[in-house]
Amino acid sequence: MAKLNVNGRVVEVQAEDDTPLLWVIREQLGMTGTKYGCGVAQCGACTVHLDGVATRSCALPLSAVTEAQKIVTIEGLSPNNDHPLQKAWVALDVPQCGYCQSGMLMAAAALLAENPKPSEADIRGTVTNICRCGTYNRVLAGIQQAAGTNATSPGARG
Repeated sequence: MAKLNVNGRVVEVQAEDDTPLLWVIREQLGMTGTKYGCGVAQCGACTVHLDGVATRSCALPLSAVTEAQKIVTIEGLSPNNDHPLQKAWVALDVPQCGYCQSGMLMAAAALLAENPKPSEADIRGTVTNICRCGTYNRVLAGIQQAAGTNATSPGARG
């Protein structure tokens, strides 16, 4: 039995110590916004915040997380879906299939929390999540719009 602080709520979960946090979030807590992509912490579909840091939950064992640490999933990013990034994603029609987008949003939100006015180089160097649909130009534009920096049109609609 482990206690976790998820989206501001302490919950008890029962899983093996080596169970990835992703599976605890999805299967035990029923929060399916965090996605499974690669299972080796490369694609970023599983990104959550752990004490404000973008963390790939598919490779993080339950034993590495304590009750004192704050986990935020896409469901906890904004109770009303009104985070500036979520608004920018809608305004710019950022997602195509949408599968990777919760991870993209979580990576971008962690970046903006640490660096509210990131340069394009900061964004490209930090948000390294993979999008099979290739919406990188729209993701960049969405982050820039949310940050209020160089809110350009999304350019290529790929």
